[in-house]
Amino acid sequence: MNQTIKEKLAVLPAQPGCYLMKDKHKTIIYVGKSKMLKNRVRSYFTGANDRKTQRLVQEIVDFEYIVTSSEIEALILEMNLIKKYDPKYNVMLKDDKTYPYLKITAERHPRLLITRNVRKDKGKYFGPYPNVIAARETKKLLDRMYPLRKCNNPPGRVCLYYHMGQCLACGQNPATEETYKEIVQNITSFLNGGHKEIKNDLKQKMLDASEKLDFERAKEMRDQIQYIESIMEQQKMTLKDRVNRDIFGYSYDKGWMCIQVFFVRQGKLIERDVSIFPFFDDPEETFVSYIGRFYLHQHHPKPKQVLVPVGVDVDLLTTLLEMDVHVPFRGRKKELVELAMENASIALNEKFSLIERDEERTIKAVEQLGEKLNIEMPHRIEAFDNSNIQGTDPVSAMVVFIDGRSNKKEYRKYKIKDVLGPDDYETMREVIRRRYTRVLKEQLPLPDLIIVDGGKGQMNAALDVLENELGLDIPLCGLAKDDKHKTSELLYGVPPEIIPLSRKSQEFYLVQRIQDEVHRFAITFHRQLRGKNLFQSELDKIPGVGEKRRRLLLTHFKSIEEIKNTSLSTITRLGIPKNIAELIIDHLNSKK
Repeated sequence: MNQTIKEKLAVLPAQPGCYLMKDKHKTIIYVGKSKMLKNRVRSYFTGANDRKTQRLVQEIVDFEYIVTSSEIEALILEMNLIKKYDPKYNVMLKDDKTYPYLKITAERHPRLLITRNVRKDKGKYFGPYPNVIAARETKKLLDRMYPLRKCNNPPGRVCLYYHMGQCLACGQNPATEETYKEIVQNITSFLNGGHKEIKNDLKQKMLDASEKLDFERAKEMRDQIQYIESIMEQQKMTLKDRVNRDIFGYSYDKGWMCIQVFFVRQGKLIERDVSIFPFFDDPEETFVSYIGRFYLHQHHPKPKQVLVPVGVDVDLLTTLLEMDVHVPFRGRKKELVELAMENASIALNEKFSLIERDEERTIKAVEQLGEKLNIEMPHRIEAFDNSNIQGTDPVSAMVVFIDGRSNKKEYRKYKIKDVLGPDDYETMREVIRRRYTRVLKEQLPLPDLIIVDGGKGQMNAALDVLENELGLDIPLCGLAKDDKHKTSELLYGVPPEIIPLSRKSQEFYLVQRIQDEVHRFAITFHRQLRGKNLFQSELDKIPGVGEKRRRLLLTHFKSIEEIKNTSLSTITRLGIPKNIAELIIDHLNSKK
């Protein structure tokens, strides 16, 4: 704990508010809220913490706090700060999973759509549906039953659906607003559980048509009844009433929490949502914060009622969400909450081993690598590799690993500009210079560790540019390979020395993955560039062969060799003049 943190801990207020933890780059890495800032923030730096929290605390070099007048204000502020800064340890908001909904638009000629984005646009939303197939099947049924607009044609220009009786918007006399209002009410009633009444009405119409010997109409009614039964009545009823509810349950252990949400729509359990994430605060407060973000930031439509387990601050949630939040103590509702809790516990236990295994491969491997090198935990690692064949088409590539995982959005490719011939050291100098000159100019994040694919020569070249030209002090390693082109040794220090790593350790597997990935990325780029140049270079040298003729030749023939061995008449049949065709054949055949 540094002196700045000690001094701030001594003057923390005993009031509610939010706190923002910062790392050495002054980046906000965690945001939390508390009823009493003084106790909560101090708890991170005193007493026993689990390994995960210890890892967070090791990165904290400073913190800020904002005092609020109440806990509800602190909760709202916490959600806004997380959304603004996206701290890496606040992982709960990174779940972008969405569900499909049916939507009736609020237009003059309304439409029935499938959407995953719920907005405040006066449209009517129904769902969520278990998957997009269920939403499509339901929409297909409603399209057959109710003729809402299905095209963008102007009045008088009819569409296919108009002839099928499924679109009222494009006829000579479009439907009135009253007609649409009635249709929207019928669809709303249908989706809110009124399909049984509609099915009974269709049965009566089917019988009436049969009595009138209108068997075609009766068959149409029968098909619609069967379709309703197959689409709308597949699911088992879980509650007798038709109230839309979301039922929350949670379980936590060893600094991890699992939250399960059951979506009950019209008495039917149609879907569940599962989230597993690390947490650093009080479990009940974390659970309340999750529910707040679930509705306010992830934009899930609010049901009529939310059911939560005993011990949750119902008054706080009710005020925050402005909806009915209830703790059931008996009956079927209580059983469903307990079922959600049980499912959360099972899911957490089943996945815990996988989470720990993933941590071993990533976070813990990075931590152990830092310990081996005697440096701070290298959260961000940038690795470089060069590729060329006898100096032709030289390229270099950079990959980025953050907390042990590759971040492909930050990969970079480099065409070498200033190096002639197969000079691996000068190539490394150029790419390191170009990369970190730009990093400094654009104030991009600096890596905690740089890895170059190579031995002492490549390391010395890179260090010379970093320290003597750019004035940067960044730990740098080299990776040597054995005669089978496999990761052999990790080099570090000045002069470079071998860092012993067990071949069965996670840190060795990590550097091996990094070396394999940067090599793969560089080789792929080199092959693409070399193949393009080999395939096009000879045609580019022929007078009269421009972009269009080159593309025509390469489209018609499979290779340069095939063009060289073809006849003059074959080339002229493509529309290329005879004198140019002669130049092409003469030039290609003059090459060895």
